[in-house]
Amino acid sequence: MSENLPTENSNYALHKLRELLRHGDIGLNGKLPTERTLSDKLGLSRRAIRRALEVLEAEGAIWRKQGSGTYAGKKPDDWGEQLETIVAGTNFMEIMEVRLRIEPQLAQLAALRAKGSDIDRMRELAQKIAASEDADAKELWDGALHRLIAQAAGNQLFLSIFDVINRVRQDDAWQSIRERARSRTDTMSMSNAQHAAIIDAIASHDPAKAGEAMRQHLLMLQERLIRQTSMDHLGGDIPGEVS
Repeated sequence: MSENLPTENSNYALHKLRELLRHGDIGLNGKLPTERTLSDKLGLSRRAIRRALEVLEAEGAIWRKQGSGTYAGKKPDDWGEQLETIVAGTNFMEIMEVRLRIEPQLAQLAALRAKGSDIDRMRELAQKIAASEDADAKELWDGALHRLIAQAAGNQLFLSIFDVINRVRQDDAWQSIRERARSRTDTMSMSNAQHAAIIDAIASHDPAKAGEAMRQHLLMLQERLIRQTSMDHLGGDIPGEVS
């Protein structure tokens, strides 16, 4: 280490680290070298490096992960990892219990707050569900309709909770059981009629009717899933439409 370098100068260390970040002299995935490596590379004491890193972390220029290292940029949202844990630890009955308590409330709020443009879009999505000929398309438009109702409720916290539920229902295992419970024409017609009833109640600004229509819709879904799961355990199959 050169005697001319300001080994204990934290400001100088901060300057050098800013240059390092600016020029991208870092590893894969934005990982910075260790404090020891930075100390040797820049000719600065580890104490000066550590202080400079603390400043950069406070500024949001870097973030640290225990046991992994230091990374350039802002700390990523770890919500995705939490969602994966939720998905792995739940089942469709738990999902339905939550949906039955959340979505009727969202429908009630939507009946109070939905704009004309929201209702027009709901009707368009319901038509797309009815016109879809494959399960993937039905699932796509169905999810879009239910989320639009949640969005029209005008409550950001409720919408965030709904998005967690919606993420769980996108899991492969959840979609698989829905796929096996699909296809019977009379049940498809019932589901489409229930969507129309929900939207009509919202358009009429009738919270009680909208909430009850959503509850009945989800109860049908729950019943179909229970029947399908029972048939799976028995090695059989029962067709039905869920949404």
